[in-house]
Amino acid sequence: MSTAQSCPLPTVSLPKNLEEEGQNNNEESQLLKSSLPAENDCHTQAEDPVSDVPKYLLELGLTPECRQLISSLPAEKGWVANLLHQYQGFWHTTRQLQAVLTCQNHFQAQETDILLVTPPKSGTTWLKAIVFALMNRVQYPNTDNNHPLLSENPHILVPFLEYGLYIDSQVPNFTTFTSPRLFATHLPLVSLPESAKNSSCKLVYLCRNPKDTFVSLWHFTNKLRTKDMGSNSLEETFDKFIRGVSLYGPFWDHVLGYWKESLENPERVLFLKYEEMKKQPKLQLMKLAQFLGCPFSNEEEARGAVDGIQKLCSFENLSNLEVNKTGKLASGEEYKAFFRRGEVGDAKNHLTPQMIEKVDQITEQKLHGYGLNF
Repeated sequence: MSTAQSCPLPTVSLPKNLEEEGQNNNEESQLLKSSLPAENDCHTQAEDPVSDVPKYLLELGLTPECRQLISSLPAEKGWVANLLHQYQGFWHTTRQLQAVLTCQNHFQAQETDILLVTPPKSGTTWLKAIVFALMNRVQYPNTDNNHPLLSENPHILVPFLEYGLYIDSQVPNFTTFTSPRLFATHLPLVSLPESAKNSSCKLVYLCRNPKDTFVSLWHFTNKLRTKDMGSNSLEETFDKFIRGVSLYGPFWDHVLGYWKESLENPERVLFLKYEEMKKQPKLQLMKLAQFLGCPFSNEEEARGAVDGIQKLCSFENLSNLEVNKTGKLASGEEYKAFFRRGEVGDAKNHLTPQMIEKVDQITEQKLHGYGLNF
């Protein structure tokens, strides 16, 4: 089967007129930006210039429903924002919780949708880049020139549902999105919109060793704290993490929910591990393509299409692209904050032996008997 026959055609982020030849790089960049969802839909609008406080620290557009719900939920001190609220068993900032509620109330999944799901700091940016390149390789076979990932951050090309499209009580207009639609989310399985749970849309889940996940999350959240807030200590945030009080935590419950679902519905949920993606990137990429219904043809393999996507989406390449070293999301997070080391086993450079033992004990207790290990 040829690639054009087997691989789904453009995702929302690609304009049809980019398929035309003869466009220079500047024209292509402008067309790409104009093809993305409207500013309020995609979370690409400029940050409020009159405020020095980044939007991710503000509580905008809270509905009476959300305020009433918050008053009844358990709360803990947040890692960055003031508070975390426990909703449906998982922890969210106030701003995120409003977005979760809006998403649950309004998102209507389509059968052809693809959702990329991760716990925070588990390779989200990397997965977005890989799947975007994979799904759009017919339109952009040349990964060295004029590829959207060379001029746009992966978080713009693959928007978050609750973090981007439904943030601050916005309800996006999906009329510009073409099928198959490609979205990302950190939502646990229990909190997915009912339309997503009940449809046959595909879920690609990527998770990471909890020790490395914690260390990455600790670094990331400290980058988001303003200077006058200071940094969170490793010990304080470690205590919260092992108690499950972290963004979209408990980590173990998040992972286990999707693991069970992948065992029950393997044709719908693909469960991937960060460590395996790093160890066998080519094998995992081909596995991903097969799952999404766009396997690589013999011709593509012969001309190096798999290697090209691997190289384009490698941590080394993505982190060194100018677009990912400058600029920031509308909510205020700098692009460069999403790239640190991308290594397996970095936790041993930060955690004490006692901390490592504690995480391993919890992992064994939580996951024992389910056939899942890290």
